[in-house]
Amino acid sequence: MSTHHRSRPRVGHIQFLNCLPLYWGLARTGTLLDLTLTKDTPERLGELLVADELDIGPVSLVEYLRHADELVALPDIAVGCDGPVMSCMIVSKVPLEELDGARVALGSTSRTSVRLARLLLGERYGVTPEYYTCPPDLGLMMREAEAAVLIGDAALRASLHDAPRLGLRVYDLGAMWHEWTGLPFVFAIWGVRRDYLEREPETVREVHRAFLASRDLSMAEVGKVAEQAAHWEDFDAEVLERYFTTLKFSFGAPQLAAVDEFARRTGIADGVGRVKLLAPEAADGAGVR
Repeated sequence: MSTHHRSRPRVGHIQFLNCLPLYWGLARTGTLLDLTLTKDTPERLGELLVADELDIGPVSLVEYLRHADELVALPDIAVGCDGPVMSCMIVSKVPLEELDGARVALGSTSRTSVRLARLLLGERYGVTPEYYTCPPDLGLMMREAEAAVLIGDAALRASLHDAPRLGLRVYDLGAMWHEWTGLPFVFAIWGVRRDYLEREPETVREVHRAFLASRDLSMAEVGKVAEQAAHWEDFDAEVLERYFTTLKFSFGAPQLAAVDEFARRTGIADGVGRVKLLAPEAADGAGVR
């Protein structure tokens, strides 16, 4: 990546395993040295991007829709699924149909998963629980609630280890959405601030190309990525490889249709059609479409 700009782009990095394949290749190519990287939760990274404390980075779908006038989405890169996702879960003591009026704890790290869980429980299962927000700790959540919504590594750990040990039911939000709508789902979009895109269009394209190359390299060597990650995580390489290949890191027409459907069903900021994509490189200027 060239460094014609005066300062390195400030780029966000979700501190969950689900984003490892998007960043692993950056270290291999040396591109990581050209970025000022900030690791945090999806919720916090979205806040930093909107507050102009980041230039480019992952932002939860809900946060993107709420701030679409300020952001442009990078095409062909996202964190999503087309069926099960393995790391966005409702863990429950009882069947979901029995949660009407029950206490449901919402993990505090992703607005999109929380909104999806509430939508599914309300519209698909016809229940209205009493929701409250707390840290994403399954043991703490289940002391006071009948069910809990978890995402990321905590959800993966809960669904594979803790819930079976405690005799709890596990419901995959990605699978539930797909069964209901027939569509994929997008949890996080890679956004760039419009003002930064106007100032540094070539830098934005370089970062975009670097992430696409990183993803492609990681997925081509996914067994190696999983094996290395297993050295410092609670999951073995076989589980991690299955997880990385279950996730979908693309963002094209099917995902845009899913975003529109989610926006329509939730009514978030009249969000249908609000996602503006960075135009193809062949187009003149920075551009959006």
